[in-house]
Amino acid sequence: MDEQDLEFMLNDLESDLVERKASLTDPDRVRQAICAYANDLPNHQKPGFIFIGANDDGSCSDLEITDELLLKLSHMRDDGKIQPFPSLSIEKKLIKGCWMIVIKAEPSNSPPVRLNGVTWIRVGPRRAIATPEEERRLAERRRSRDLPFDLQSVPSAAIEDLNLELFENEYLPHATAPSVLAQNSRSIEDKLKALRFLDPDGQPTVLGILVVGKDTLRFIPGAYVQFLRLEGEDLTDPIRDQKEIVGPLPDLLRRTDEIVQANNPVSVSIVSKPVEIRRSDYPLPALQQLIRNAILHRTYEGTSSPVRIYWFSDRIEIHNPGGPYGLVTKENFGKPGVTDYRNPHLAEAMKVLGYVQRFGMGIQIARKQLQDNGNPPPEFTIEENYILATVRRIT
Repeated sequence: MDEQDLEFMLNDLESDLVERKASLTDPDRVRQAICAYANDLPNHQKPGFIFIGANDDGSCSDLEITDELLLKLSHMRDDGKIQPFPSLSIEKKLIKGCWMIVIKAEPSNSPPVRLNGVTWIRVGPRRAIATPEEERRLAERRRSRDLPFDLQSVPSAAIEDLNLELFENEYLPHATAPSVLAQNSRSIEDKLKALRFLDPDGQPTVLGILVVGKDTLRFIPGAYVQFLRLEGEDLTDPIRDQKEIVGPLPDLLRRTDEIVQANNPVSVSIVSKPVEIRRSDYPLPALQQLIRNAILHRTYEGTSSPVRIYWFSDRIEIHNPGGPYGLVTKENFGKPGVTDYRNPHLAEAMKVLGYVQRFGMGIQIARKQLQDNGNPPPEFTIEENYILATVRRIT
């Protein structure tokens, strides 16, 4: 939009597609507005605008627009508090001689969108927590043709193929705010639909099968981790241990962590009494980050290939069946701030389960952990159909 259009919107005090904030004293109020515009309950099918640096009447609040403030606002897209990721543009604009920050929030293709487990909506002047009926309306608005693969329905599956006990006891309490759970007015089907485990017609989605499916491989053949440990430096060397790690996402992640930890003992070196140095061949957090990245960013569509972990005597290879996606290319892979999501709702599930703390930081964390442990930096082979991460043993 040009300056004239933005000035018109800024002065339109009747529009429910505009909010004004004099400052950023309460960032969560801005997040609530982003969430509400992403949900677009009135179905305007238009973006909402938030003017930071404007008073309620549209006048200038003389807010100092710093790079730090712009960076803080830009992090709202992928800091994990708003799920699924909102589509935002954040720009510094000169309007009526006043510098402001303009946030443009697009309607989501996969509502409901939540802030810390709470669905915010806006109708007219009202911004509030969605009622169960309003959440149902948002869930029914999704259309599979517009959605990523992890939200597409699985035609051969039924609700009986989902582990409802796992969903209600392990996933739901972490995905939904306690105040929403306390209402106890939603049916199990409505809860599954609201969290995208069922489509609007009640069919399980790929996400539902991956996260709480009873028999994941029956519907998604490649959804497992293959672990192979060898005695030497070549695939033809004797096999020391091998496992196929299968199950719903919480079990898959937990068992993978256990197997990696069991194969990576900590050694203790006495430097001088009482000083001792505890170190393993590979720093566990680095391996966890790279393996979780592979599980998250891999392609699950059109392949039966698993994530593969090959543990040699001198290195570990982590094979991801899926090349770069979206904004990520072979040239910018692994650079700070460059990230995109083939499976954005699986990313949300991993965040809910506590296996992701900060999005887009996995490779940076792995590099730092390897450096601190004395290992060489990770090596990446980037191809169209796969990514190979190689971690070399400490020397």
